[in-house]
Amino acid sequence: MLKRAGFFVLALLLAPAQAQPQSWGWDDGTVPYVNTPVEIVERMMRMAEVGKDDYVIDLGSGDGRLVIAAAKRGASGLGVDLDPNLVRLATQNAAKAGVGDRARFEVKDIFETDLSRASVVTMYLLPDFNAKLLPKLLKLKPGTRIVSHDGAIGDWPADETLEMKTPEKPVGIGGNSKVELWIVPANAAGSWSSDLAGHGGTWNFRIGQRYQLLDVHAAVAGRDLLVRNTRLRGEEIKLVITGLVGTRAWHHYFVGQVRGDRIDGQVSISDGANTRTVPWTATRSK
Repeated sequence: MLKRAGFFVLALLLAPAQAQPQSWGWDDGTVPYVNTPVEIVERMMRMAEVGKDDYVIDLGSGDGRLVIAAAKRGASGLGVDLDPNLVRLATQNAAKAGVGDRARFEVKDIFETDLSRASVVTMYLLPDFNAKLLPKLLKLKPGTRIVSHDGAIGDWPADETLEMKTPEKPVGIGGNSKVELWIVPANAAGSWSSDLAGHGGTWNFRIGQRYQLLDVHAAVAGRDLLVRNTRLRGEEIKLVITGLVGTRAWHHYFVGQVRGDRIDGQVSISDGANTRTVPWTATRSK
């Protein structure tokens, strides 16, 4: 992706040795135009696992290279930019690349762009712009992947981070780039109950949630268990829980999909010598 309008040589001279995201923009609220290096474009595609079933929206699409890269992987996409000249250039570049039927570009404000169709959102914007987009991004369908080059999204922690040297990067000294991936999390917060027949009966889970980070309390038959690890990645939830069920110590590995007020999946139950896997269904209290 690209940031808007040309950059000054002065920015290169004044940049610190450890390249940082730019903190300046034009008076009209747009973002300075800076190319995303081709190598970083490829890493962004890989990190988001872009494929033929995806619809990619690039915010601040510049010469179109991110949407074009996605289209070459079989995806369809839309790039939006405020500069008509860049939109025209991107459209021409898509046609030259033979993907004009899958890569479209429009003159549009990033804050007014409808993102609901996207399965992947890409961007190379200033951190302040990303932070303003945060509420809108969190409303996207759980599982939507968001990839940013050199820009955090407010206080939302990334699911994956890649840092690498990028010598061809046109800003900063040292050529350092950071690519971050966020996966829109499902809403897992609340009180859940589950019946594991033959293994304690009714289980109760109380889940607190901040973005994709979970704080889980688990109990069975009135006894608290130790929640060792958790992960929420889109709709997928994983819990590792150990403790006494009945009179014996057990290790439990829960894996499920959070959809509405229901979790469907399975749990592997082990006593260290034997392991069995049984279906797991949990329902959220209204």
